[in-house]
This record gives sequence, structure tokens and C-alpha cells, in this order.
Amino acid sequence: MTAAEPEEAAEAGEPPRAGPVANLVAALLVIAVGVAGLVGSWTLGAGTPAAPGPGTWPLLISLAITGLGIALAVLARRTTDAEAFTGESAKVLVGLLSMAGFVALVGTIGFEIPSVLLALVWLRFLGGETWRLSVVAALGIVIAFYAIFVGALGVPIPHLF
Repeated sequence: MTAAEPEEAAEAGEPPRAGPVANLVAALLVIAVGVAGLVGSWTLGAGTPAAPGPGTWPLLISLAITGLGIALAVLARRTTDAEAFTGESAKVLVGLLSMAGFVALVGTIGFEIPSVLLALVWLRFLGGETWRLSVVAALGIVIAFYAIFVGALGVPIPHLF
């Protein structure tokens, strides 16, 4: 990448490109997620190929994530199409934190309220939709999921009603 390329990208309205350090940090985060998944799936019990346990699929997915993270780390210096971390990158963190909040609340207060809040946050604050659309869509999404999973399929999820 030449010195003029970041300026040309900015003029074209493209996000700034990440450098090798940012690429390596992203790769290490992917590896950390993969390793955490490996540890968690191993505690579930992987079983054997003939008799897979509950941790079999999480173990295989975690192996793939870890392998892809290692590949990202190896290619960190040569990757030139990755975006740099900017203020917009905070939206990803907000998305992850809101999902963690959803998981923490759903077992305590049920499915409905956390689901509406999650959809509302994602639509309004992360997606930039209007308040009207965000509220109507969030309620519609939760009603549809409730009707499908609780009403039609009888899935035992924690719910208020």
C-alpha cells in the first residue's frame, strides 16, 4: 500500500484501512473466541465419532474458528482490504454487549421484554431506523417469534405470558 492509497480511499468515501497490527489484534481475538469455544465444548463432552456427545458440533465449529484465526494471524501483514477500527466499530461492541444483556435477562424476566429491547436497540441505535419503525418492528418481531415458537411449536422458553 502506498502513502497515497489511504487518502484516495478517504476521498472515495471508503472507510480507512487497517494496518498489520490491527489485523493481528483481530486475528488474536478470533483465536481467543475459538479457544474459549474449544474449552467450553470439551467440558460438555465431545464423545467419539461413533457416539458424538453434546460438545461435538461446538468443538468442530470452535476448531474451525481457531484455524481461521490462525490463518488471519499468518496473513496479517499481507492483508490490505481490512477496515481500521473507528468510531463505527463501536457498534459491533454495542451489538455484542446488547446480546449478552439479552442472554442474561431472558432467563430471569422472560423472553418478551429482553427481545423487544434487543430489537429496538439494534433497529434504532445500530441501524439508524426511525423510532416509529423501530418500535413497530420490534413488537412485530417478538409477537411473530412468540407465535411461532411458543404458540405453534410449543418450545419451552422462559416467557411472561
